[in-house]
This record gives sequence, C-alpha cells and structure tokens, in this order.
Amino acid sequence: MTPIHEPLSEEAAARLVMIAGLSATPFSISGGGTRSLLPATDGAEQLSTRGLNGIVAYNPAEMTMTVRAGTPLEKVEAALAENRQMLAFEPVDLRGVLGSSGIPTIGGVFATNASGPRRFVAGAARDSLLGVRFVNGKGEIVKAGGRVMKNVTGLDLAKLLAGSHGSLALLTEVTFRVLPMPETAVTIVVSNLNDAEATAAMATAMALPVEVSGAAHLPESVRGRFVGGALPDGAATVLRLEGLAASVSVRAQKLADAMAGFGTVSQCDAGLTQRLWREIRDATPYADGTSRPLWRVSVAPTAGQQLVAALRLEAGVDAFYDWQGGLVWLRMESDPEAALLRRYIKAVGGGHATLLRARPDVLAATEIFQPQTDAVTAIQTAVKASFDPAGLFRSRMTG
Repeated sequence: MTPIHEPLSEEAAARLVMIAGLSATPFSISGGGTRSLLPATDGAEQLSTRGLNGIVAYNPAEMTMTVRAGTPLEKVEAALAENRQMLAFEPVDLRGVLGSSGIPTIGGVFATNASGPRRFVAGAARDSLLGVRFVNGKGEIVKAGGRVMKNVTGLDLAKLLAGSHGSLALLTEVTFRVLPMPETAVTIVVSNLNDAEATAAMATAMALPVEVSGAAHLPESVRGRFVGGALPDGAATVLRLEGLAASVSVRAQKLADAMAGFGTVSQCDAGLTQRLWREIRDATPYADGTSRPLWRVSVAPTAGQQLVAALRLEAGVDAFYDWQGGLVWLRMESDPEAALLRRYIKAVGGGHATLLRARPDVLAATEIFQPQTDAVTAIQTAVKASFDPAGLFRSRMTG
C-alpha cells in the first residue's frame, strides 16, 4: 500500500519534504483526491493537504480571503455565501465525469486552475489569486503575494503555481479575491441553431452592452440531458445575465430582441438558470458512468465548431460548447484519437486539449496534456528545476 502523509501544519510538511529529499523519495500531492487521473507514480508516496484546514482570514469589506490549502471548497463557498459573496471563476467539479469521490479542496482548485463558465469574462482561477504560501522541493517555506489586491509583490509567482497540478510545490495557503453574489440571474435560450449559427449568435450577444456572463451552445445530442430535459426542444444556445433584478430585466429584453433574428427565443428563471449553469460547468451529460474518452479542449471561440465539424468526418464524437464556443467538451465514442484531435486543433489556429477520462491503459498510453514546443518545454524544465531540483513532486492531476 502506498504510504499517505497528512501533515497537520506547514512546518510539518516542510520537514517531511526536506527529509524525503535526503532519500529522493518522490511525492504525489493530493487534496480531496477528486481530480486524480493516473495511479501514483511508481515509488511515489502520497502527500495530502487535508490536514491543512481552515479559513485564516476573511474580510468581506475588502473582498479577500486567506485559506489553508486543504480546506474543503464547500466550506469556503458557505462562508462566502453568508456575506452574499462568491468565487468569480465558478470552479468546475469533475467528480461526476471522473466517477471520483472525496471532497474538493481550495488548494486543489488553484493547483489545477479549475475554472467554469464565467471564466471567459471574469478570468480563470489564477486571475483571482493574490498570494500563496508553499513548500518547495527543498523543504523551504516560501511566501509570494499578499492579502490585499493593491499588494502585487510576488503575484506572478503565485499565478505560476496555479495550474501546475502539484508538480512544482506543495501549496499550503492561498489568498484570493472574491466578488459580490448577483441578486438574480436569467438565461436567454435561442432554439434550433446549428453549431455555426450558434457561434455567430454568441458573438453577436457578446458584442452587445448587456454584460453576458455565460455563453454556451448545447446541440440536440446533449440538450435533453441538461436540467432534466426542461429546455425547449431543439439545440439550445444559452446566454446568462446576472446582477440587480431591475437591470437584468432590462438587459434580458434587449438581448432577447437582438437574438430574435437568429431563432426562437425563450427565457429560464433564476432557479433553472442556477441549475443549468452548474450542469454546464460540470459537463453533466458526460457524467454517465462510462470510461469513454472525454476531452476538455480550448480554442478560439470561432474555431470550436470548426474543430468538431472536422472531427465528425473521421471519428464518432459528441460535444457541447462553453466560453462562447471556445471551450469544447468532447466525448469520443471509442478511441481518444489524440493525434487526430491535436492535428485539427493546429489546423484551426491552435489551442490545447486535456484528456480527462479514458480507460486506465489508454490514459497511461496517451499524452494527457497538450504537447509543448521545445522552447516552452525548456522553460518548464528550468522552472521545475528551480522549484523542485530533486524532482520530488510528481503530478497525478489531483485536487
């Protein structure tokens, strides 16, 4: 059985890493274990942040919070909700599509840069990060950034750790900004558009002065698997508006009028809107209990539908679009078709694809993350050597 270490303090974690460095014992870092794709690397011991738990500081007036990395995300969100505040980037929950259990942690959210539907207007998780504390591969405790938004000392270093998947250092504490929770939200639904028409409609909506905070297209193949089939028949192009009730009402009418030229328009109320965008965030249609390959692909907003159209000529695929078409949730019917997918990503102007799910043997044989150029790889190698010269931290994509 792989040893599991759960230090109860930052100092204990630092000692553990320092001692491990003497024997070159590698670690796989985990939080709640909800985003694990691969089994632990041979010889690697598990280093969990679950013992590093608790809210250190929270100032609702300044809209900042400092939390230990192993704190459950639900605890953070509950504290924010008491003050009508929220995380701007809507962290995605992968438990459904991965079939994993456990409780997501705030450290895992930032370590994986887990960002949801609002990301294309509010930024990714890393854009909310103000400061971090972490243990590097030498067992040293390092602080970067601060607890107020005007303090930018070390801010780039903090952002570097966001999305590093535990491959550079052990996050022990994160400080981030939060936003006021909107008073209400509605969704404008445009029905029966094909993928290309939906891309044009979303581009038009984003150009309007109505502050769209979510733009997704749900083709007919998936539409019925959202919100218990409550959306109107046909493919659904969905546009979210949030804010004060009076403002949302006026903006919704303007948006509906503009979208009427594209197709039949209807509206979802606040309750259905909340449920719909949570399911879009978590790719709920693909939380189907199978191991069919599932990709999360990021390209230019106009290129998403071009990519899917090209793939459908050569492979069995199912897909829907978020981020105005720039985020494609792509489920393959059998083989991941990694080479084919990445060839077409290059053809439509570039982007990146992450394989989130497949059979264990397929995951082990496939490059999960987008291959990088030699220049980028060289930079990544140099950064890794600076943070973790002995190569103690092995990523399993955990959170």
